[in-house]
Amino acid sequence: MTERGAYRDLGVSSSKGDVHKAIKNLDPGLFKGSFSKIVPDILTCDKDWCVASHSDGAGTKSIVAYLRFKETGSARCFRSISQDSIVMNLDDLLCIGATDRFLLSNTINRNLNKIPAEVLSEIICGYEDFIGRMARYGVRIENCGGETADIGDSVRNVIVDSNLVTRMRRKDVITAANVRGGDDIVGFSGAGRALYDDKVNSGIGGNGLTLARHALLSSHYDQYAETFDSAIDAGVRHRGPFLLSDSAPGLRMSVGDALLSPSRTYAPVIRKVLADHRSEVHGMVHCTGGGQVKCISFGMGIRYVKDDLFSPPPIFGLIRETGRIEWREMYRTFNMGHRMELYVDPSISSSVVGIAKKLGVDAKVVGRCESAAGRNSVEISSEYGKFGYLQGRSA
Repeated sequence: MTERGAYRDLGVSSSKGDVHKAIKNLDPGLFKGSFSKIVPDILTCDKDWCVASHSDGAGTKSIVAYLRFKETGSARCFRSISQDSIVMNLDDLLCIGATDRFLLSNTINRNLNKIPAEVLSEIICGYEDFIGRMARYGVRIENCGGETADIGDSVRNVIVDSNLVTRMRRKDVITAANVRGGDDIVGFSGAGRALYDDKVNSGIGGNGLTLARHALLSSHYDQYAETFDSAIDAGVRHRGPFLLSDSAPGLRMSVGDALLSPSRTYAPVIRKVLADHRSEVHGMVHCTGGGQVKCISFGMGIRYVKDDLFSPPPIFGLIRETGRIEWREMYRTFNMGHRMELYVDPSISSSVVGIAKKLGVDAKVVGRCESAAGRNSVEISSEYGKFGYLQGRSA
């Protein structure tokens, strides 16, 4: 299937082209080309410091939790949703070099008729669980509370969003605009179990869940009309063979557990890497929306050559097979095995890999950056074929 068939027909865009057009004329902040916008520290007016704020959430992964809740009666599955809501912000801020002292606020929008009090309790406890685990690794997050709104006219089940704010010295900022030819690309795996994870992870992360859900889950879930857009064609939605409770080839967990695997943060790893090698790290990209092609928007005149990627964890093969999705689109939509990549001087690559592995995160050099004239590009050589993507062109 093309993107039109596999993704856009579900009412979602992997490239977010409309968003990029809407914001193209906005002030880019202090560091043009950085992964997250950075602004002056107007709280203290100290010109040596800056502030960054990021808002994101668990997206449609909360729908998977809702479906499991409806079929099991247990609200416990919502606890991991809170981690996703934080990590989608935290790991974006890691990409500018921020690794400590974050202020968290959250917004939980729910349909009161669908989401009872025990679900709210699990979401709130999930926030505290994750904050506690990160504190043990020197990543301090202060929960400032938030808002829970009952807006059933707008929300059909529940949306869990968060905002993180951090303050850092301008001299410590890392901006992806500084990626250069000759850099190694070091990727950090999202699958398995890191020392700071509370369970084995399928590697799915927090993006592409709408496509994953409809590709894997069966029409049994059409009965929950509050979980999908009524405008979606019946031939596109819930076209897979699985129930959430089913096992599947290659998975060491149920399909539901695989889809609900919380997005791993790389904060403990990045904190140690930057403590040892900040000046040799030229950029970082969190491979969420845009998957393995996310990097194409950063740096200038860069050919990103990814020719030694991780073998995709089994969850991605299942999505591709049941959804009949081209591998080319899979690499553009999903992280496909690693969700964080660093662009570093080759002299530190082995050290960066070693730091990650000591924390239980598999890592390796997955490619390199080459200087090139004109627009950025991404070249992927994988066991499933070679794929090229050009900046500014629908891939």
